[in-house]
Amino acid sequence: MLSRPVRAGAIASAAMSGRRTKLVVLFGGRSAEHDVSRVTASHVLRAVDPERYDVLPIGIDREGAWLAATEARRMLDIGPEALPAALDAEGDPVEPGAALAPTEAGQEVVVLPLLHGPFGEDGTVQGLLELADVAYVGTGVLGSAVSMDKAMAKEVLLAAGIPQPRHVAFHVDSEAAHPLRVRERIDHELGWPVFVKPANLGSSIGVSKVSEPELLDTALTVAASYDEWIIVEEAIVGREVELAVLGNTGSMRVTVPGEIVPGAEFYDYEDKYVTDGAKLLVPADLDPETVRVLQALALRAADTLRVEGMARVDFFVEESGRGPLVNEVNTIPGFTPISMYPKLWQASGLSYGELVDELIRLASERHARRSSRRRTDR
Repeated sequence: MLSRPVRAGAIASAAMSGRRTKLVVLFGGRSAEHDVSRVTASHVLRAVDPERYDVLPIGIDREGAWLAATEARRMLDIGPEALPAALDAEGDPVEPGAALAPTEAGQEVVVLPLLHGPFGEDGTVQGLLELADVAYVGTGVLGSAVSMDKAMAKEVLLAAGIPQPRHVAFHVDSEAAHPLRVRERIDHELGWPVFVKPANLGSSIGVSKVSEPELLDTALTVAASYDEWIIVEEAIVGREVELAVLGNTGSMRVTVPGEIVPGAEFYDYEDKYVTDGAKLLVPADLDPETVRVLQALALRAADTLRVEGMARVDFFVEESGRGPLVNEVNTIPGFTPISMYPKLWQASGLSYGELVDELIRLASERHARRSSRRRTDR
């Protein structure tokens, strides 16, 4: 059973008393992005100020068990430089309630979920943290769930009139998933080439570029091995541009845009996390009007999808015709030193360590705001 940690009033008194905030860092997870999360967590822990935070790293293994990452904590005690490139999600089992409880009376608890993909970025962990009544970094249950599901996010953005690439989406067990039907829809609605993706995944895992109909079956099989829902998008001839947002509802900030020049045919997993072959141009060489439009669209997309805390908004900028098109919104973006999200904030005047501090502050602020609302009719 989840214990009931600190409430909003105690947050203020804890800050005034000078007690260190208990920072629970969740990493690993059950998704195909497990290893990406392990890398992200290592870099974030190096940036955490031990004078301000009592850090508790918790690894979640591929089966969903919560484990006390004792080796990671031991290395933190030695010094951040002792941390490996990727943390191990190994250790003794720990109950979530114990992990999320304050270590001492009145201590503030903030959770930093670094869980990319399903069972971490999709509202599931966020729901558990809401039940536990703890502050946590990032978007809430609804915004996380909708943003994670690319097909649903596109429907919501479409309803808000936000421009985006053409796409089709379908469940793997529906008649619409038959390769001949998918091929017909591509012929009539999208044209070739296309990108075939699992709807609920990130880091370009399971993504295929399909240039001719004969290769479609294989791409559909790969995507279906990761998710029940598949999305097929038109391939855009243009530039890949990303912006970072930061803040809570009503106070969201946006960075300058950055451009990705892929080292491969498209910005795939190897480019993002292994080879560092892609070039990240920050700021992007864009005219002031295009920058203004991108920033306005990034804020609109984030607001439409109920984003809070942080997100990276990805765009295509067509060489002619429709202008900037929203590709997707990532509520737990890559956070390694070569990732675009921290690079964009560094270019906008916020260092890696300051960015982590600000995310934790925003989590506390939102929790206090939400806790001030009446929860009964008495």
